[in-house]
Amino acid sequence: MPAPPTSAPDVQQTDFVFRCIACAHTSDSAGRDFRCQLCGDLLEIVYPRWKDNDAKLEATRLRSAWGDRRSSSTLLDQSGVWRFRDLLPQLDNDEQAISLREGNTPLYELPRCARSTGVPRLFAKHQGMNPTGSFKDTGMTVAATFARRAGFRWVACASTGNTSASMAAYAARGGLRSLVLVPEGKISWSKLSQSLDYGAVTCQLRTDFDGCLRLLQELVKSAPVYQLNSINPFRLEGQKTVAFELLEQMNWQPPDHIIVPGGNLGNSSAIGKALLEMRELGLISKMPKLSVIQAEGANALVRTLRETAGKRLVNVQAETRATAIRIGNPASWKKAVHVLEATGGACEQASEIEIAQAKAEIGAEGIGCEPASAVTLAGLKKLLGQKFVKPDETVVLILTGNLLKDPDFTIEFHRGEMFREADADVNTGLKSLRRPPIVLDATLDAVTRALEQAEKS
Repeated sequence: MPAPPTSAPDVQQTDFVFRCIACAHTSDSAGRDFRCQLCGDLLEIVYPRWKDNDAKLEATRLRSAWGDRRSSSTLLDQSGVWRFRDLLPQLDNDEQAISLREGNTPLYELPRCARSTGVPRLFAKHQGMNPTGSFKDTGMTVAATFARRAGFRWVACASTGNTSASMAAYAARGGLRSLVLVPEGKISWSKLSQSLDYGAVTCQLRTDFDGCLRLLQELVKSAPVYQLNSINPFRLEGQKTVAFELLEQMNWQPPDHIIVPGGNLGNSSAIGKALLEMRELGLISKMPKLSVIQAEGANALVRTLRETAGKRLVNVQAETRATAIRIGNPASWKKAVHVLEATGGACEQASEIEIAQAKAEIGAEGIGCEPASAVTLAGLKKLLGQKFVKPDETVVLILTGNLLKDPDFTIEFHRGEMFREADADVNTGLKSLRRPPIVLDATLDAVTRALEQAEKS
């Protein structure tokens, strides 16, 4: 059975085109691998119609419309993604959207972390509060919608866990079948359980994430399967809406810095794209610096910038307990380099100990996150030390996943089962952050003593 093209006859695409990020070739349709027909590089979605109007005059209207939709009871308006549909690929009607009311995630102040870092205006935009517990939902609602709109029955992804959970949920919601390729033994069972429960055909492959992605790209060329990894530009269109929502929450006053975890680099690319679009449309006048933080053991972008000045990707054999960013061959690296250059951002890395410490510090705020999200706080500390971030600036950390995405990491950290080989000074520093469970006799005296001991600590 031949696979339908990504741009099926019933999909009207008059409002946007696909453009190659390298040679700038444009097309009304995209191949199943979402790569340029001329040079083979990745595609992005652009909107030529924006140049037909004096778009800056529309900024006030857009803000007003987005605000009004917050009080609407319609499904599209209750979505924190489709509420911003004026800047997304257009649908023929509202019923076409596959939505779980994604987006609408909180912007938290971080008073404890603000005191410890010396940055009073420190915030966290918590994308882990999405329906399946990660930022992936904001992109999946758009990509799954256009997969169904184009006539596909099957969608597929390679995943370190969060993408598979999100894709499986949106496929189930939209009446689609889903295929998940994950590296065996290298993702959290919490994430894997989600794709199982949502009905996906889940294959654990004896390879890493990059091997899963390579196999998926071969599969979509020979089978009627629609790829939903972040190389799919519809994914990034949905994910960019977190920036619209963030700026709206900040009353359209841009922060000085936005700090994002770096894995396959689709999310940083999407947020950067949104910032550039908002400036083009007159929604913001100042450009925040967008910085990307990676784990030391999965630092392909860091090495690419340091060793080749961003001209050639340096692949790495990824290894980190922050499984959501355990990616050594990031597909969207060129897009991320462009965003860093366009916004004046930085790229740093964090060690496993620094990630664990930062995760515990965010947890002490009462909000929590998965390990990959915590690289943002760990990276902020380094950027402060380098004076790239100044204490009087406003900083927003993008937390991409929920605490419950990787409970094993949390339990092992608090029980002291991590970093046993670390030197004494390191473990002394971590001990103040650990809160291991206490096993006691079931007596009032035992519990009272525990309470008194905790009061002294």
